[in-house]
Amino acid sequence: MSLKGPLSGLERLAILAIILTWGLNNAAAKVATAHLPPMMVGALRFALALMFLFPFIKPPFPQPRRLLAIVLLSGPIHFALIYIAFGMGKSLSALVVASQLWIPFTAIFAWRMLGESMRIPAVLGLVIAFAGVAWMSLDPHGAADLKAIGLVVIACACWALATVLVRQTPGVKPLKVQGMTALVAAPVMLAMSFTFETDVLHRTLTAPWYVWGCVAFAGVVSTIGASALLFWLVQRREAGQVTPYFLLTPLVSCTIGVLFMGDVVTSQLVIGAGATMLGVALVALTEKKVIPPEGEAT
Repeated sequence: MSLKGPLSGLERLAILAIILTWGLNNAAAKVATAHLPPMMVGALRFALALMFLFPFIKPPFPQPRRLLAIVLLSGPIHFALIYIAFGMGKSLSALVVASQLWIPFTAIFAWRMLGESMRIPAVLGLVIAFAGVAWMSLDPHGAADLKAIGLVVIACACWALATVLVRQTPGVKPLKVQGMTALVAAPVMLAMSFTFETDVLHRTLTAPWYVWGCVAFAGVVSTIGASALLFWLVQRREAGQVTPYFLLTPLVSCTIGVLFMGDVVTSQLVIGAGATMLGVALVALTEKKVIPPEGEAT
């Protein structure tokens, strides 16, 4: 049963830790994919996470076909697209803002597949969010990352579909799903890396030490730590009570991008990003059942 009343100090600290972790993880993904082949980054991340999640992979496995679809969509498909986008994109900020479209996509899929009602504020939010990404992409700096933004949008749709499929699969425990995702994604993305990417071994073996730190951060701190805090929160509180706070995650990532990674700020990018986040907020605040994944998209 969910607790009522204001959030406790410990709960607020947990929310802050998740926001900072996810915000830093987006920047870490950008750094890692600048040195390592993108799909290798995903393979290493999931291999590391699997070391901690393997004990949770145990029967029963309800609705195996649907479970496989969830694992593929939220694992190798989503993260291959995300990491390729981060590897080819020049600006972190635009990609992070676009990655928040998983929330509107979730509302759309839930409306079509689960028959959930879509209120007028949510519909308005959908329009504003997608218009914001389009406007941001028309900026000269955003247009340079148009292909990368497009991949992020597709990845968001895949993640949202997996989220709705999870809702259709009662009795599936989050850590079991994460463990199965890591079990499938690690070898699949490793095979994809050696099949489709070039100079994989050389780039992997010569990557700087801080790149491995970024991969470790993604595999342990973000995938395990932040997710554990999230599950603890949503077991205590309704998702709608904690979800809005996570909309601050792009602010952390964008600040890092501007201050340390050379992101260029223009009025068109700011307006587009602001409109996107406003639209996402309208959807998130209206659709109380939306529970964020680990930040990303990444």
